[in-house]
Amino acid sequence: MEKTIQTLNLSDDFLFAKVMADSEICRRVLEKILRVSIRRISAPTAQRTIDILFEGKGVRLDVYVNDDEGTVYNIEMQCSKKRSLPKRTRYYAGSIDLDLIAAGEDYINLKMAYVIFLCTFDPFCDGRHIYTFENRCKENLSLSLGDESVKIFLNTRGTMDDVDEEMKEFLAYVEDTTDRFAARAKSPLIRQIHRKVIEVKQNPKMEVEYMTLMQRDRENIELGREEGREEGRQEGIKMALDIIRLHLDGKTEQEIAAMLSLRTDYVRQVLENYAGLSR
Repeated sequence: MEKTIQTLNLSDDFLFAKVMADSEICRRVLEKILRVSIRRISAPTAQRTIDILFEGKGVRLDVYVNDDEGTVYNIEMQCSKKRSLPKRTRYYAGSIDLDLIAAGEDYINLKMAYVIFLCTFDPFCDGRHIYTFENRCKENLSLSLGDESVKIFLNTRGTMDDVDEEMKEFLAYVEDTTDRFAARAKSPLIRQIHRKVIEVKQNPKMEVEYMTLMQRDRENIELGREEGREEGRQEGIKMALDIIRLHLDGKTEQEIAAMLSLRTDYVRQVLENYAGLSR
């Protein structure tokens, strides 16, 4: 069954970005996560793309915002568990740094930067609601590198008593963004966020935008399948040619299978097909 904008939880990229585009909500959520006071933030940018290097891999950020001190915050929603997530935060942080200073500018001008991933799974399987990482000396953990680059992972499935009740409620709301949950929520922040959620969901323009994005995603997936099928066909042809070349060089089926990391029965089938074509 296809999702509609009415059924979305805050864990959906689209709804998350639209809600966090509200400066006051974004400011209060950041204050809650970091447990610091933030006076003011600039208007958050949703789905900002950083594409600096000509042949490099660009990044598209869910929410990108600065505060009045110049600190940069990148907040990402993550619903699928990927082993590369820690290295993804490294790449995002590096891309943000490249975006912050111009060529030849002194590194001292780099501002403090937070990369925050809000996960609907436990990324480190330690039961925590929050994992905060910064660079420290292995020989003396009290010694911080001082590069002012911080990575934070939030976990909606945490079991530890490591955050306050309001944070636990917010993390639960991310996956249960319903009128029922908001009505019984104790946190004023949840009620403020839910008013924005209702506003987004009831906006006809937002619904059209969401449906357009869904259609584009379907088309991209189908295009990817077609490209994958063609890529697979080309790879299959190349593999068959390698098998035949080794066969003509006098290699046995077993030797070819070992050299190309293939099953012997597959090698045999390719050679039988080749023999049939060459008769």
